[in-house]
Amino acid sequence: MKAKPTTLQDALIIEPAVYNDHRGYFYEGFNIEKIQGLVGRNFDVKQLNFSKSHGGVLRGLHFQHPPFDQAKLISCNSGEILDVIVDLRKGSPTYGKHEKILLTGENKVRFYVPSGFAHGFVVVSETAEIMYAVDQNYSAQHDAGIIFNDPDLGIDWSIDKIDLIISDKDKNLPTLKDLDNQFEYNG
Repeated sequence: MKAKPTTLQDALIIEPAVYNDHRGYFYEGFNIEKIQGLVGRNFDVKQLNFSKSHGGVLRGLHFQHPPFDQAKLISCNSGEILDVIVDLRKGSPTYGKHEKILLTGENKVRFYVPSGFAHGFVVVSETAEIMYAVDQNYSAQHDAGIIFNDPDLGIDWSIDKIDLIISDKDKNLPTLKDLDNQFEYNG
């Protein structure tokens, strides 16, 4: 397992070692000691979340406010998603910037999303199955997000907005500028 830095400090692309042969493949999808060694902090998984979505579904950009903020390890088990994160940490050199990565059932890449980042994805295949390992339980009181098409973020979701399928909740999220932001950068 190895980690690659992204343009956003503390967010990582994690690539497992995949062993292929005539029978199929094997890889270690999660090893707490290796993950914690790569991310440089505790990542005690409290919850595994799974979702299946159809092509064009956009979910996000979501996060939880402190003290229920979550770090996430995102993987796409089948299909393809364009995964996007936004740095919400006030004072961070990359505050308000975003990073995108294609996660697929084929590439088996993981995206480590630290606390203080908003997360979302759009399905770019016919369907996709996603797994999130999170280090904090879900709290409806602390659940929040920012709007996917915030003009200040300038995210290219790679799909025509007419073709997007978005929940009413996600269509009505605030912009980053209008967010009651409780995250601080501790560089």
